Amino acid sequence: MATHAVHERKAEGRRRTQLDDHLPVDHRLNRVYRVGAGLIGAFLVAFGILGLINHIGFFDTGGNSAAGLNTNGTLSVLSICIGALLLAGMVIGGNFASTLNMVLGVLFLLNGFLFLGLLDTPQNFLAFKMQNVLFSFVVGLLLMTFGMYGRVGSALPHDNPYWRTRHPGDSGEPPSPDHASGTTTVSMPLPGADKLRGKE
Repeated sequence: MATHAVHERKAEGRRRTQLDDHLPVDHRLNRVYRVGAGLIGAFLVAFGILGLINHIGFFDTGGNSAAGLNTNGTLSVLSICIGALLLAGMVIGGNFASTLNMVLGVLFLLNGFLFLGLLDTPQNFLAFKMQNVLFSFVVGLLLMTFGMYGRVGSALPHDNPYWRTRHPGDSGEPPSPDHASGTTTVSMPLPGADKLRGKE
């Protein structure tokens, strides 16, 4: 019996969050995830196309730039692929877009730290300059912010889809003051109540 209860709790913990666009909170979250992924994805695709139009060598580490950022053929193709992935996340939306934004945000931050250490070295095969490193940090932070919006935090409202998934047994109503404080309300009889009941 105890084993069965444990399995039920594990199954509840594996529930996936599904956004419902009919609910105001879910609709707002979905819009943030999609707009965040779409804007950054569109910029990366445009940046990659500009780099390819200039016919820059795939591993050229010179001073070729596009949209104010240093680039080469490899970085251009990589930017187009990541931008297309973000645009796909914009089309799909929901929990997929949120997770995709967070994962790519972490990768952009790690990429910024990696190439910060590879500046002015022969291993800098993406031709990164300081502006590219700063751009990678900014995009990484933006993507993580878009992806985590309304998903993490200690004060999520009870109609939030992620709160509902983590608390499947709750009705979604905010806890009463007694429940929040952990105390139980004790009702005291009024003086003379026994005599009144006896007269009835």
